[in-house]
Amino acid sequence: MPGRRRESPLKNPSRAYIALGLEGSANKLGAGVITHAVDGSTEVLSNVRHTYITPPGEGFLPRDTAQHHREWALTVIKDAVAKANISMHDLDCICYTKGPGMGAPLQSVALVARTLSLLYEKPLVGVNHCVGHIEMGRQVTGAQNPVVLYVSGGNTQVIAYSRQCYRIFGETLDIAVGNCLDRFARVINLSNDPSPGYNIEQEAKNLPGVHSGGNDSSSLPYTTKGMDVSLSGILTSIEAYTSDRRYRAHGEPCEEPEDIITPADLCFSLQETVFSMLVEITERAMAHIGSREVLIVGGVGCNERLQEMMGIMAQERGGLVFATDERFCIDNGIMIAQAGLLSYRMGFQTPLTKSTCTQRFRTDEVHVAWRS
Repeated sequence: MPGRRRESPLKNPSRAYIALGLEGSANKLGAGVITHAVDGSTEVLSNVRHTYITPPGEGFLPRDTAQHHREWALTVIKDAVAKANISMHDLDCICYTKGPGMGAPLQSVALVARTLSLLYEKPLVGVNHCVGHIEMGRQVTGAQNPVVLYVSGGNTQVIAYSRQCYRIFGETLDIAVGNCLDRFARVINLSNDPSPGYNIEQEAKNLPGVHSGGNDSSSLPYTTKGMDVSLSGILTSIEAYTSDRRYRAHGEPCEEPEDIITPADLCFSLQETVFSMLVEITERAMAHIGSREVLIVGGVGCNERLQEMMGIMAQERGGLVFATDERFCIDNGIMIAQAGLLSYRMGFQTPLTKSTCTQRFRTDEVHVAWRS
């Protein structure tokens, strides 16, 4: 909140600290090593990730995703440690995603973290996945006190910081924006490589005249409810267009002189409608707290059209938009290491007996002790 700047409770360390972060809440398995130097600077030493990719038209099941994480955990961690040019004995703590996320993948990574903790006698730090995204975004972009739009496959939230808590101003009432995009990508049989949302973005760019504003989006429900959004109805509505007699999956011409509907049309319409809703509720939060900064985090935050639309809104308000590239937007181990090490430096550790994970772990349940 705007007002008198308070002194940060997080002091510069008397020595360098090093943390390993492990992320596996969905289909991305990540390991990253980060260091906090005595001058207060932060350096990413390594950031390694491996993605479980399913065939087009299919999602990823918890059991199969967990198996992927178990099979790749050792390889990814070894690679991260080697690229960081350290040994496991150099670590001060091992950080892992406690939640939220898919149960079986979370359990697989938590088990790996516990095993490493016992083997190398290093303390554990359980990290909230959402807070990891926020802290890495703040670190990379330098945003001071932004309104945060957190958009991913499992989460859609508008967040602002106040009194050592990331408070949720608005969120989805049903499915997350990433889940909405992913499910529609499966309906039109787009590839899951590198991600369904990315391929929807590229398909939308194929619409003729899209960059000159020459196309109107198909009619879809626009559902904002105060500070919240609802996305399930939009998904149902746009799926119905694929059964329309005008729909052409490959854009082939129609014998009759009538308009056709192509995948590019629908991808464009879906993005424009959903992103407009997200920009609207973000602007409301900015007005409420008096902020001129927006930080976009989460996997969907990579979307250039979302960044562009948010930038237009922020510019009209005399503000700025901060976002990162796919190295830090998409789920990764380094964001878990960053949030975990901040927490560790404030004296927090997760006892082995409490090193569990949970599918439901809200952003506003975390005590953000490292901020004033």
